[in-house]
Amino acid sequence: MTIKIFTTGGTFDKIYFDAKSEFHIGDTTIGALLEEANVDFDYEIETLLKKDSIEMDETDRELIRKAVADVQHRRILLTHGTDTMVETALALLGITDKTVILFGAMQPARMRYSDAMYNLGVASAAVQLLPAGIYIAMNGKIFDPREVTKNRALNRFELTDS
Repeated sequence: MTIKIFTTGGTFDKIYFDAKSEFHIGDTTIGALLEEANVDFDYEIETLLKKDSIEMDETDRELIRKAVADVQHRRILLTHGTDTMVETALALLGITDKTVILFGAMQPARMRYSDAMYNLGVASAAVQLLPAGIYIAMNGKIFDPREVTKNRALNRFELTDS
């Protein structure tokens, strides 16, 4: 079983440019992180976008949906910015023959204190264990995208209040 990994940018892959005093999306670090973790599963990485999720629109979501729907693999990881991760996950609903896990990070993977590696680990386990469906893996939990929201004040994902 090969896990397909699509990257779309977001904080997970941000880099800091001192001269500009701001973050920009860089090349993905996910391959290096998986090598560092010494994982024992096959994977393929493909970059779809290099965008902050706030800048994503419906055209971007359609590109992501088409890539996920068209790929032969049944187990898919998708890096995504946290601000609109839920919207993209909702756009993927209806793809019923694949296990798709969206995940990201609150701090760039390149930073020493980042949740990126942990979220990657949770997502990697989830994609191998969960049945077909669309899920979000953040903050050590797996969420149904129809029942989750990002709590910006606490910088974490939580179940939506009923």
